[in-house]
Amino acid sequence: MVAPWLIVIGVVVLLLVGLIAIFITRYRTVGPDEALIVTGSYLGNKNVHVDESGNKIKIVRGGGTFVVPIFQQAEPLSLLSIKLDVQTPEVYTEQGVPVMADGVAIIKVGSSISEIATAAEQFLGKTRQDMENEAKEVLEGHLRSILGSMTVEEIYKNRDKFSQEVQRVASQDLAKMGLVIVSFTIKDVRDKNGYLDALGKPRIAQVKRDADIATAEAEKETRIKRAEADKEARKAELERLTEIAEAEKINQLKLAEFRREQDIAKARADQAYHLEEAKAKQEVTAQQMQIKIIERQKQIELEEKEILRRERQYDSEVKKKADAERYAIEQKAAAEKAKQIAEADAQKYRVETLAKAEAERIRLDGLAKAEAEKAKGEAEAEIIRLKGLAEAEAKQKIAEAFERYGQAAVLDMIIKMLPEYAKQVASPLANIEKLTIVDTGSGTNGGANRVTGYATNLMASLQETLKASTGIDVKQLLENLTTSGASSAVTAKPTVSEQANASES
Repeated sequence: MVAPWLIVIGVVVLLLVGLIAIFITRYRTVGPDEALIVTGSYLGNKNVHVDESGNKIKIVRGGGTFVVPIFQQAEPLSLLSIKLDVQTPEVYTEQGVPVMADGVAIIKVGSSISEIATAAEQFLGKTRQDMENEAKEVLEGHLRSILGSMTVEEIYKNRDKFSQEVQRVASQDLAKMGLVIVSFTIKDVRDKNGYLDALGKPRIAQVKRDADIATAEAEKETRIKRAEADKEARKAELERLTEIAEAEKINQLKLAEFRREQDIAKARADQAYHLEEAKAKQEVTAQQMQIKIIERQKQIELEEKEILRRERQYDSEVKKKADAERYAIEQKAAAEKAKQIAEADAQKYRVETLAKAEAERIRLDGLAKAEAEKAKGEAEAEIIRLKGLAEAEAKQKIAEAFERYGQAAVLDMIIKMLPEYAKQVASPLANIEKLTIVDTGSGTNGGANRVTGYATNLMASLQETLKASTGIDVKQLLENLTTSGASSAVTAKPTVSEQANASES
């Protein structure tokens, strides 16, 4: 039979595994190029956007969040840029000249929380192609409107201004969709009637003329520079030859000076040789004397070493005897230490054995107490269950009695309730510690009679209160019961209490 605690551990492990699996499957992460749009309940306060209607969405960028099952759902929204080729058909400019324009726009979803929320509201659930088509239609519409408000010369001469104007106007509408324009460039402006070519021909002729003039000027400058270069080259050649001759002259002088210095050095070397020879002989004699001195020093050192050897031999013999005595003492101390360690281990084993036995006894006592508590709990639960069944059966019998005897049973219940009702009505008077009565002589309804009549008046108005709140007319019930009294005497119909006793038996 499997122990209960093993079952509990197994259930806990399964719950933990389940929770980990749910966390892994419901934890969503996004990279820097997209945003995670979380909708539903329990969104918290961080990165939560609230629109004018009070609707909330949570936006997560470059991180992750846990998506609560059932209560939340999440969809990614790409933040990558989109390239759009924008083209227009023939559009009449301010002068009435039909032209066509081609442009390239780079758009993307804005980086702020509000822009991402707007883009999510507009495009979440749509395809990327739908987003491109809607943005392209907006750009093309504004491109056509800007073309119609400018002249051909303005468009031709200042394309940057044209591009900036289109970008400025289109950005306002794209911002309502959560999109921003990264860049917008006009690639080409053309027409089918040759208007733009005609505008360019004078400029082309002017450019060609300027090019020819510039070419002639360049050739003239080239010839002048070339002549100056040849002059400088000849001058440099003459200067180089002069420098070569001067260098050869200096070289010859240096050679003559070198030979003179060589001769002087040779004479000095010969004199130095004889001096060095004499010095060498003196050094040889000195070296021989030094050798004799060293031999004498070595002999003295050998004698000193022999004396040290004899001293060390004596010390060694004395040390061996001392080491033997020390070894005997150490062995005796080690044996005593081993004996003490063995006794300590034996004492430790006895203590551990007693501790384990005490722990086992405590564990068995705990199991017995747990079984007793379990049996007690089961008995209390059974008592509560039987008590509940008894109360349910009693209520069922009361309901059956009401159903069987109808108005008589209801009237019986109301009559039994009246004394308790009168007691509760008069209870405020019982809580009064001191009462001062002033009799104004106004008859039977004044003075003390008014105090005692308080409870009587409330009891008299009871039947109207019951009729207004529950629809039960006590007076009518009593009249019906009195009317049926004669027939009940003839038929000897049992009373309500007798019927209840009969049903109980």
